[in-house]
Amino acid sequence: MGERRWRTAGSALWRIIVVWAVSTLTLLVLAGALPDFRLQSEDGESITRTAITAAWGAGAFGLLSALVWPLVVRAFLLVPALVLGLLVFFLNGSLLLLALRLIPDGGGAAAPETAVVVAAVMSAVASATSTALAVRDDNAYRRRLSRLATRRRRRGGRGGPGEADGADAPPGTVFLQLDGVGHAVLVRAVEDGLMPTVARWLGSSHRLTRWRTDWSSQTGASQLGILHGSNHDVPGFRWYEKDTGRIMVSNRPASAVELQRRAVRRTRDAGLLSLDGASRGNLFTGGADQLALVLSVAARRGRANRSRAGYFAYFSDPANAVRTAVSFVAEVAREIGQSVRSRLRGDEPRTGRGGLYPLIRAFATVVERDVVVAAVMGDMLAGRTTVYADLVAYDEVAHHSGPHSRDAAKVLERIDRSLALIAKVAEHAPRTYRIVLLSDHGQSPGETFDGAYGLTLKDLVRAGCGLPVSRRAGRTKSGAEARDAARHALLGALHRPMGEDGAPEQPADGPSEPVVLASGNLGLISFPGLPGRPSREQIDRRHPALLHTLASHPGIGFLLVRSERHGSVVLGRDASGTVELPVDPLDDSGPLAVFGPGAADAIRRTDSFPHVADIMVNSMHDPVTGRVHAFEAQIGSHGGLGGEQSYPFLLSPYELSEPVADGTELVGAEQVHTVLQRWLDESRGEPFAPQVPLGPVEDPRSPGRQEEAFPVIGRVVQDKSE
Repeated sequence: MGERRWRTAGSALWRIIVVWAVSTLTLLVLAGALPDFRLQSEDGESITRTAITAAWGAGAFGLLSALVWPLVVRAFLLVPALVLGLLVFFLNGSLLLLALRLIPDGGGAAAPETAVVVAAVMSAVASATSTALAVRDDNAYRRRLSRLATRRRRRGGRGGPGEADGADAPPGTVFLQLDGVGHAVLVRAVEDGLMPTVARWLGSSHRLTRWRTDWSSQTGASQLGILHGSNHDVPGFRWYEKDTGRIMVSNRPASAVELQRRAVRRTRDAGLLSLDGASRGNLFTGGADQLALVLSVAARRGRANRSRAGYFAYFSDPANAVRTAVSFVAEVAREIGQSVRSRLRGDEPRTGRGGLYPLIRAFATVVERDVVVAAVMGDMLAGRTTVYADLVAYDEVAHHSGPHSRDAAKVLERIDRSLALIAKVAEHAPRTYRIVLLSDHGQSPGETFDGAYGLTLKDLVRAGCGLPVSRRAGRTKSGAEARDAARHALLGALHRPMGEDGAPEQPADGPSEPVVLASGNLGLISFPGLPGRPSREQIDRRHPALLHTLASHPGIGFLLVRSERHGSVVLGRDASGTVELPVDPLDDSGPLAVFGPGAADAIRRTDSFPHVADIMVNSMHDPVTGRVHAFEAQIGSHGGLGGEQSYPFLLSPYELSEPVADGTELVGAEQVHTVLQRWLDESRGEPFAPQVPLGPVEDPRSPGRQEEAFPVIGRVVQDKSE
């Protein structure tokens, strides 16, 4: 035992000496190359004296980086993440200037701008050297594990399943969500050689399963169902709730915490990760007690609960900070270059990529990726039982460049390198890990609705209601037709009894403004002036031309609306013209035929939601090209029915049981949750018990819900977290 300690101490001392020596050499090279950086007095000194000065400077800089940097980063946790990334260079340069001042006899000096460059190079070289030495020493991973596990025990004050000896612990499971990567895109990327790590898994250890999303094919609905077992009453990415007057948006902290609250109440279960789990980069916690960059806890009060706190564990290492900051700047430049080339090539369809988008893309593809991947590796080295992490890079780029673009393909290559790194760390973890890849939805290509027809869905709705629209929209063919139809319908309505008093029904305070929201190629229209869920007949009395205008528009596939005579109905087009089909006996023929199997069931399920919109609008879909028309500024979209967006994937090791029986299809995020929970139970050697809601649940429309404390079964501990 004593001999092992001495060997470990000797190995650590050797790495320190090597890193110090390489850093000293780097300082000498930079001093010779940069005119505003020197390591000797102006009168000149011997080479030996200069080398000693460089050694002093390298040692002081390394010591300050190890001791001061974590404190500085923690002090800046209240600074937004993007600003913190820009401050990295300034902070690192300041540490170098301080280190030069600590050199005896004042032998070193640098201009402030030069200090920033020197510090960045020093941190990168030290990190590369340390990493290279650690790769050759497998025990370095286990020492990192020991530090993480000790730190965790001190924070939590308890042991846990993840702290069992590696020989005795059951296999752990890592779920890696590749946001927006559809089944077809993954297969194509493997065939094209873009993802060799995934290709190797497919050829030896993993099976690939395609699954089908709910009508709301977006991260909010899918991840809520996967992590918490219920995505009931999530009709879109954003929707209007009349009972509270709120617009819910899945990626807003206040909405995310409310959605998670509703799911927990419905299932009576904390979530998939409630037993020694870690949630990294997700919208929801999944019941985990180890959280990093989880949106649903970002709205909590207190410094420890802010989302920016999740960056501390990563950025407390100055080498990580510099490496990520350099990559961030490079990604911004890459996006600008790709956008310019796209315009020069005349790529179509195309959408705007200016403003803050290059920074947003760089944050998603660099900062969030680096932080999440580092957190996952730390979880594996700490021996946690279950980890679920979301890598959002592809989804962000595909929205603006297209799901099949060269830009998106390059992102898939970088994602694969991250997967290879995680797989390598798994070899050094204290327990066996099973890595499961999955996605929450795909993306469908196509020109935006605005680009194809010259007006937005909101413009079309307003024109169909006889309300003012923008001049640009008013000059389009669709806008003119909608306004003419509304005018003629209103004139006709004035000559026939419509309301109880024989006149067209109007609100007492005049016509109400419709709320029109977009979730990819799914549109949600609500009328705040009409209580409850109005019927088709009520909408016709209020806005006689609206439903006909929408249902007959070539860019719209079908509508869902309630009818007084037939219950809910789908309005769409077939060979005979506009048709009205009751939802109860609805099948996948007629206007739904182009949307594929299961469309009718998905519509029926959404129709049962308490907060379904007054009018649900799904864009057209071309089954030959796979095109849809997003109601947002996206040329790769998801959120509704139509094409690849509805078909994500599940890539699982053969050691786990088959996701579904042969000949059956995996449908809906809630079923995916059931499969993942079964795998976790199998890994622990426990019998699988399907999750079933326990009795009646509270109506999510009941008042006062948002003020209640968030119910989580078990204690939440912030670790490298929000």
